[in-house]
Amino acid sequence: MLQAAAKATRGVRLAGVVVLAALAAGLASLCLFVVDAGEFAVVTQFGNPVRVETTPGLKLKYPAPVQSVTRFDRRLFVLVPPPREFLTLGKRNVVASGFILWRIDDPRKFMQTVFGRSGAESRLGDILFAELGAALGGAPLSAFVSTAPGEYRAEDILAAVTRQYAQIALRDYGIEVVDVRLRRLDFLPQNRASVFARMKSERVRISMRYRSEGEEEGLKIRAAAEKAKSGILAEAYKLSQKARGEGEARAAKIYAESLARAPGFYRFVRSIDAVKKAVDKDTTLVLPVDSDLFRLLRDSRFRFPEE
Repeated sequence: MLQAAAKATRGVRLAGVVVLAALAAGLASLCLFVVDAGEFAVVTQFGNPVRVETTPGLKLKYPAPVQSVTRFDRRLFVLVPPPREFLTLGKRNVVASGFILWRIDDPRKFMQTVFGRSGAESRLGDILFAELGAALGGAPLSAFVSTAPGEYRAEDILAAVTRQYAQIALRDYGIEVVDVRLRRLDFLPQNRASVFARMKSERVRISMRYRSEGEEEGLKIRAAAEKAKSGILAEAYKLSQKARGEGEARAAKIYAESLARAPGFYRFVRSIDAVKKAVDKDTTLVLPVDSDLFRLLRDSRFRFPEE
C-alpha cells in the first residue's frame, strides 16, 4: 500500500511539473517574440503602437490580446507606377512614367498612416504624379528631350523633384525615398507626326544657320588669304626688282669696264649685231674694201683698230 501511494504521489508531482512546463511554454510563446535582421517590429497595445523594435533578437511583450506584434520589412522596395499623361510648359501632351526606390524609416508613423506596403505604394504613386506633373508643367519639353548644349536639364529637375518628394513622404508617412528616376517620356500617338515635323524643321533651320555661318567664315578666310597673298607677291616683286636693279647695275659696270678695255671690239660687235638685224639670207651685201667687216672676212689676221 505504501509503495502504491508513493508511486501515485510521484505521478501527481510529475504531472504537475509537466503542466507547469506547458503553462510556462505557453506563457513564453505569448510573451516572447523574435525580431529578424531584415524587419521592424511594432508592438501595439489594444491596437495602438507603444514600442518599435529595430534591433534583431529575442524581445518581451505582454501576452495577447493585451499586446500584439506587427512586422514590417526594412529592405529597399522598387515602385513602378503606370505611365500617365502630363502637360508641358509648351502645352504639349506627353506620356511619362518613373520608378521610386523607397524603404520604411519610421515604422510607427508608417503603420498609423498607410498600414502596409500596398497603402504606401498607393500614396507614393499619387505624390509622384503630382510632383512630376508640376516639374513637367514648369519646364519646356527641350529640358527633357534636347541635344543642344545647356537646354537639357532633366537631371537637375528630377533632383529637385526627389528632394521635394522625399520631404513629403518622410514627413507624412515615415517613408524614406532613396531615389526617383524617369523611365519613359514619349508623345501621344496622335501628336507624334506634328512633333516630329516641328523637330525636323527646327533641325533644317539650325543646319541652314550653320551653313550660312560657315560660308561667312569661308569668305573671311579667303579674303584674309588673298590679302596675305597680295602682301607676299608685293614683297617678292620688291625683292625681285631690287635684285634685278643690282644685277643690271653690275652688268652695266661690267659693260663699262669691257668698253674701257677694248672699245674697237665693242664697236665691231655692235656693227655685227646691226648687220644681223638688218640683213637676212636673201639680202646681198656690198661692202667697201676698206671696211672692217670686209677685212675681217678677207683676212683672219685682222686686228681691231685701237682707240
